[in-house]
Amino acid sequence: MVSRFLTVLVAATICLPCGLARSDAAPSVDEAAAALRKAADFYRNEVSTEGGYLWRYSADLARREGEGKTDASTVWVQPPGTPSVGSAFLDVYRLTGDRYYLGMAKDAAHALVKGQLESGGWGYLIRFDPSKRLEHAYRVPPHDPDKDNTTTLDDNTTQAALRLLMQVDLSLDFKDEVIHEAALYALKKLLDAQYPNGAWPQRFTCSPDPAAYPVKKAAYPESWSRTRVRGDYGAYYTFNDNVISDMVTTMFEAAEVYGDKRYAAAAVKAGEFILLAQMPDPQPAWAQQYDADMHPAWARKFEPPAVTGGESHNVMRTLIYLYHQTG
Repeated sequence: MVSRFLTVLVAATICLPCGLARSDAAPSVDEAAAALRKAADFYRNEVSTEGGYLWRYSADLARREGEGKTDASTVWVQPPGTPSVGSAFLDVYRLTGDRYYLGMAKDAAHALVKGQLESGGWGYLIRFDPSKRLEHAYRVPPHDPDKDNTTTLDDNTTQAALRLLMQVDLSLDFKDEVIHEAALYALKKLLDAQYPNGAWPQRFTCSPDPAAYPVKKAAYPESWSRTRVRGDYGAYYTFNDNVISDMVTTMFEAAEVYGDKRYAAAAVKAGEFILLAQMPDPQPAWAQQYDADMHPAWARKFEPPAVTGGESHNVMRTLIYLYHQTG
C-alpha cells in the first residue's frame, strides 16, 4: 500500500545499525531520516487537504482520485485514504519518537473529526468545500443535519477512521478533547447500532428497532429468486467486505485503549452472531448477508443469496481471533 511507504522507510532506517551487512550504496541513518522527512513534508505541505488524503494523485497533483475522480477540497475515508496515511505517520512517530510525525497523525485525525456524521461514523469521503458540506449531516459545521447521515461500515471505512482516532487519542494521553470526544461518540453510536443478535449492518443512520430483528439461527429459505431482488441490503446482517470482522477487531482495540469492558462484550456478542449465522448442513458455512429472517439475501446483482468462500474464510479467521482474545 502506497500510504505505508513512510513506515517501511523508517523501519529500514532503524534497522540499519543492527549489524546487517551494508553496501557502499546503502544510505546512512541520517540520509534515510532526511529522505523520510522530505517525503513527509511533501505529504503535509503539498498533498494534504486539511490533514486528509485521497488514494492517488497525478505527478502534478492536478488529478486526484479516491474510489473515483474528485477535487482538491475532498478527502477519502475509505482505506487507503486518510486513516491509512494517518496510521503510517503514527507508526513513524512510534518508531522514531519524533513528534513531528505525531503532529501529522493528529492532523489526519482532526480531518476525520470534521467529517464525522451525526449518526456516529463516516461515509466514504469528506468534503471541505462549505457549499458541498451542506449535503451532509456532519457534526462540525457547515453542515445540514437533514441531509446525508449514513454511517458506512463497508470496506473498513468507519472502523479504520475510528481506529486512527483511538490510537492518536492514546498517543496524546487523551488530552485532545476534540479527538477524544469524537472517538467516544463513534463508539457509543456503534454500540447502539449493533443488532440484538450481535450483528452489524453494512450502513446505518440510527439504532435498529429490536422488535424488527428477532434473534434466530440461520436457515435456508423454502424458495429463492434466481434474479436479483432489490431490497434495503444496507440494513442486512453483513459479513460482506469484512464488515463484522472489522467491527470485532475495532471493538477489542477500543476495550484495550479505553479499558471499557462494554466494547469487548460487543465483540463477543458479534462472535455469538457468527455462530448463529453458520448455515446448516449440507453447507455449514456463511453467506455475505442475511435478512431479518436469517436467510441469505440478495444485495447487488453479483452478490446472490449463497454460501461464499471468501467471507467464510474470513469469518473462520475471526473466530480464531475471538478465541485468542477471550482465552
